[in-house]
Amino acid sequence: MTRILYLQSSIFGDQGQSSQMATAFIEAYQTRHPGTEVVVRDLVNDGVPHLDLARAGALRGFADSLDDEQKAVLALSDALVEELRAADLVVVGLPMYNFGVPTQFKAWFDHIARAGVTFRYTADGPEGLVADRPVRVFASHGGFHVGQPHETSTTFIKAIFGFIGIEDVRFIYAEGLNISEDVKEEALEKARVETEAALAAL
Repeated sequence: MTRILYLQSSIFGDQGQSSQMATAFIEAYQTRHPGTEVVVRDLVNDGVPHLDLARAGALRGFADSLDDEQKAVLALSDALVEELRAADLVVVGLPMYNFGVPTQFKAWFDHIARAGVTFRYTADGPEGLVADRPVRVFASHGGFHVGQPHETSTTFIKAIFGFIGIEDVRFIYAEGLNISEDVKEEALEKARVETEAALAAL
């Protein structure tokens, strides 16, 4: 049985374009692969907290002893890491806000990037400790940004997953969604075609 981890990061929830693209992919995958389990991590509404000093201390081992709140931080981190490790396929709904990833997605990664757990430092540089698996990212942009220097989300996503050992990261984009209805429909149709190709390749 395949297990999908779905990371939703749109502030519009299920109504966000990235969420709708990702959900369509997941539903089509389930049709092709009955019995597929889907674990949804809503990074906005589930409230993965942003880092503060105490939280960073718990995750990075800055403190000699942990209080109850820091133990809870580690428990959440362990759960997030386990969700990732248990997934055969990771699906990310990723809008772009101000040229970067949503801060909620960054907070999620801050909780799973742990030395000795998901990566380690060696004499030859950092080494990822998470086994490679497919990650399919459904990215929505209001304008046309792919390939531009200011569009940092693509590079960031590839870098962070690669850092922990996951290299099979591919994007399906829908761009120009805020330009006009015609441009939006053309972009979503292009994304639908690319989604079919992505499904066929798995």
